Amino acid sequence: MKLFRRKRVLVYLLTVVLLGIGGWKAFFDAPDPPQHLTTPVAREDLKQEVLASGILKAVKQVDVGAQVSGQLKKLYVEAGSTVKKGQLLAEIDPEQAQNGLKGTQANLDHQLAQRDATLASLQQAKQELTRQQAMMRDESTTQKSLEAALAEVKKQQATLLGQEAQIRKAQSERDKAKIDLSFTRILAPMDGEVISIETQEGQTIIAAQQVPVILKLADLSTIRVRAQVSEADIIRVKSGMDAYFTLLGDSEKRIKGQVRSIEPKPEKINNAMFYNTLFDVPNPDRHLRVDMTAQVGILEREVRQALVVPLSALGPAAKDGRYPVDVKKADGKLDPRQVRIGLKTATRAEVLEGLKLGELVVTRVSHKPSEDSSVSIGF
Repeated sequence: MKLFRRKRVLVYLLTVVLLGIGGWKAFFDAPDPPQHLTTPVAREDLKQEVLASGILKAVKQVDVGAQVSGQLKKLYVEAGSTVKKGQLLAEIDPEQAQNGLKGTQANLDHQLAQRDATLASLQQAKQELTRQQAMMRDESTTQKSLEAALAEVKKQQATLLGQEAQIRKAQSERDKAKIDLSFTRILAPMDGEVISIETQEGQTIIAAQQVPVILKLADLSTIRVRAQVSEADIIRVKSGMDAYFTLLGDSEKRIKGQVRSIEPKPEKINNAMFYNTLFDVPNPDRHLRVDMTAQVGILEREVRQALVVPLSALGPAAKDGRYPVDVKKADGKLDPRQVRIGLKTATRAEVLEGLKLGELVVTRVSHKPSEDSSVSIGF
């Protein structure tokens, strides 16, 4: 009986000790008050931009093709060659065109000979008519002979008119054959650079249904940027806005221009609509190339040296358009404010009213994690 009482006393004592330890730990391990992370109200330049991806194109680009069929006999340029207007670029085998010209010239010569024969017959008929008219005055011929002579003159005149028409047709065919022969020499239609060769020497060109492309020629002195702006942002873009782009190989260098136009018809890409926004930039050293990818920014609005705060300092907007902000005072207490906001970027907001330069605004509340202070008692 005494042993049982001793055990019972020991259990009570142990329980009291453990409860005391738990209370002491809970008291001294209480969580610290929340820490307020702050940032000062500062002055910065803010820019509101429409961002888009784009591609570089030549302002002037021509597909140089062949207007006659035949084998591409010679290419005088290669990709990257700089050419002048009128320069010989390529030559198609001229034999077929030369034969065509010879045939049309022979037909023209035949028609001219036929006309000369008709002119001689007409001259003879006119002489006979004159003779019959003189004989008719002397009553030494018949009316029938006079009428026959007049009919022959009219017949030869009609034949001559038909032959004149045939000559004009033959001349037209001959002139076309000359042009076809000239088309075997492909000349540069403008100053520019050969950006691609589409047809190689020795290939047969068939120009019966469509004009086959031999090479592509572009004027790279000015480059056009085609920025694909989403339909959600295009309503914010207007002609004359400042724009810039960077290249994948040099993201630090901004090349500037101005929006010149917006194409009215959109392009559908992955079920989304994009509008091509165009602006031109000079390219005197030719470092910009066709089909390069560009990251484009179009400046919608800019405010210099504005009072700014991080967006993380703003609470939900009220019905009057103002935002709640907590300002930490010198004594550590919080002063709630209502501020009016102007331009907003992805990370910053312009403060129009409610804050002063240098005031500390709360951006985040940090809580120190507390350790597990629970105590389990077991027997």
